[in-house]
Amino acid sequence: MRGNLPVCSQLHTPDKMVKLLVFMMMLASCCAEIKDLSGKAFVFPRETATDHVKLMTPKTSFNALTVCLRFVTDLTRNYGLFSLATPAISNDFVLFKINTNDVIRMHARDGGTDFLALSFPPNTWHTMCSTWNSDDGIAQLWVDGKPTIKRFIRSGQPISGKPSTILGQEQDSYGGGFDASQSFIGMISRLHVWDHVISSNEIQRYEADLNFTPGNVFNWRALDFEIVGNILVEDEVLIE
Repeated sequence: MRGNLPVCSQLHTPDKMVKLLVFMMMLASCCAEIKDLSGKAFVFPRETATDHVKLMTPKTSFNALTVCLRFVTDLTRNYGLFSLATPAISNDFVLFKINTNDVIRMHARDGGTDFLALSFPPNTWHTMCSTWNSDDGIAQLWVDGKPTIKRFIRSGQPISGKPSTILGQEQDSYGGGFDASQSFIGMISRLHVWDHVISSNEIQRYEADLNFTPGNVFNWRALDFEIVGNILVEDEVLIE
């Protein structure tokens, strides 16, 4: 008698299976909803070769980039903050902290340069903006509101291809190749990415969190992301 079938048997009838699949698809779409993370931070609590945040964008071509974010950590070893890879180049745009307190390595189109004499006291929130323009190959950092010198990386080669964009790890291959000894432990917040070099005034407004234009590639107030592994979304707590 159909009405007395166990629940598991009912689910295996064709109409029940179709309804279950539709429900699962709706649930997946809900989980992928773009979210406003104002006042929130991603918390990376452990050293791992798996945990990361994947960012999604429909954009596939970048003549220039500006990446701004805030972070806090107590690490003194190497760690990856931001990693954008394409199928052709794993280091298409990367921000990587070298294992001293004063060096950030920036990659663009598989080229790279080191920004020296910086200061990142541990257990303190820092803001960092990075810019690179493929027209002239010039890159620059702004750390806690202060600009570095400008350095050449690579020119004449815009970033092209579907990006795999990762927070908290550095990609040695498209979408993977993570190394636990280079994983980020700490908190990241207020990420914004633009497909052009924003002005110094706009960077200062971002630093002050006051009336700046949100990123048109990634916008912290409307972020499309996927968490892989043990990463939390919590209030952005000030650390004194």
